[in-house]
Amino acid sequence: MPFGFTIRSIDPSGARHGSLETDHGAVETPAFMPVGTQGTVKALSVRDLAEIGADIILSNTYHLYLRPGHALIEEAGGIHRFMGWDRPVLTDSGGYQVLSLADLNRIGGEGVEFKSHLDGSKHLFTPESVVEAQIAIGADIMMVLDECTSYPCDPASAEKAVARTTRWAERSIAVHGPRVARGGYERVLFGIVQGSVYPELRERSARELVALDFPGYAIGGLSVGEPKPDTFAMVALTARLLPPDRPRYLMGVGLPEDIVEAVARGVDLFDCVMPTRNARNGAVFTSRGKLVVRNARYARDWGPLDPGCRCEVCRTYSRAYLRHLFNTGEMLGPRLATYHSLYFYLHLLAEMRQVIREGTFAQWREGFYRSYNSTGT
Repeated sequence: MPFGFTIRSIDPSGARHGSLETDHGAVETPAFMPVGTQGTVKALSVRDLAEIGADIILSNTYHLYLRPGHALIEEAGGIHRFMGWDRPVLTDSGGYQVLSLADLNRIGGEGVEFKSHLDGSKHLFTPESVVEAQIAIGADIMMVLDECTSYPCDPASAEKAVARTTRWAERSIAVHGPRVARGGYERVLFGIVQGSVYPELRERSARELVALDFPGYAIGGLSVGEPKPDTFAMVALTARLLPPDRPRYLMGVGLPEDIVEAVARGVDLFDCVMPTRNARNGAVFTSRGKLVVRNARYARDWGPLDPGCRCEVCRTYSRAYLRHLFNTGEMLGPRLATYHSLYFYLHLLAEMRQVIREGTFAQWREGFYRSYNSTGT
């Protein structure tokens, strides 16, 4: 099945329900991608992921390049066989990790030189080498190497990052084109729009990348510390500039209320470590907001994490038991909390798809905010 994207319905609010097709299966959008940075979603098996409704996961080129190495993954038959996952995989280019994790990095015209955060060894990521690494890893959706700016970022630095991101995108697509067939299935390359919080730079970046005719586009460089109104102003602006028949992926934005707002602005794909990282530290997401299960108030709470949730954890275990697991350092605690939080995220997106099909997303959104407490419960 060649890669494709079909819009099934559009709510009056602008929220979209679609279907993204890959050789490893279809993904109904809007969709959340659990983060499996190193070829695993921490604390869960691939069976768990399928059970809770994950159709696609995200992994990371930087980490897999360093360990175990993209050549070894290719030798294993690609990321799907390596980790036992038979559904779609998207890999980030690793550019953000190079800039945020590497002990030392230097951006130049050729690419990014960096020292590994693991052992200090020196490496060079170029637009071409990043595409080659992702082809070897075998992801269904690959991301170009881009320059993600921090916040605050002055206009001159943001403009340089946009120009470099476009040049790197041109070089990335020149390697094999936007679509690569290898090992019996197709991989596709997405462009990444940058521009910080400057509308004119967002417009320029989107215009230049759309001219390259990528199969899909990501909105990058947001949720890096800027005020929320700026985040969603840039999301709305960028989404309007992208082709309506291509998937739109908002990178790294992952609080439930932020996903709701981005869906309202026409975004199709999301990823974030928020649900899994919080869960491993004893904080889970529920239909009423974030719940810190470690808190003493739950020591004799025999109810489920979320009374409205039908996941295995909520049907089986109490808040008191989860608190006990975390307070005694039992491995089961992070596993159950992760299972529940990802279930909540995936079913929140499924609920949004349903109301978009029904044309009632705006009313649903109002109800969501009446019951959801973003400051926690």
